[in-house]
Amino acid sequence: MSDSYIRLIPTNPGWQPAHGAAAAAAAYVASLFSGPDDGVEKVEYKFYDRMTLIDAGENTSQITCSRCGRDIGLDWLGDVVRANGSLSFDHLDVTVPCCGGVVPLNSLHYDWPIGFARFEVSAMNPTRSQYELDAEELAKTADLLGHPVAQILTHY
Repeated sequence: MSDSYIRLIPTNPGWQPAHGAAAAAAAYVASLFSGPDDGVEKVEYKFYDRMTLIDAGENTSQITCSRCGRDIGLDWLGDVVRANGSLSFDHLDVTVPCCGGVVPLNSLHYDWPIGFARFEVSAMNPTRSQYELDAEELAKTADLLGHPVAQILTHY
């Protein structure tokens, strides 16, 4: 069985909201899937101690270097995570294999957006006519949290 998620993260990888703001944002996101033909298995929020990879799962198929524009294999990111020992990082700077440059992981170009964050709101297996959140819904979530957010669409 596969699962899909809409994951909302702060645009600043190190930023975290207050707990009350996190709860309000999660409640708002849950309300977006309350129509007669809408649904969501669960909406929750999580705080992370360190900047954590918020991936797109099977959606991601390509990474391109932000410095030289060349392709970087997906296996390389897996190697970086394994060498790090977890999905959480103290810093995001890495040496890329294509040009040897040092760049932040969050500056690389991923064909499906991914991110790094110390906080996320996630909606598991959401259904509605318009699957992803629109600009207005993202702005309302950002207002509730007190910080701009990015949307990561994940499929496992």
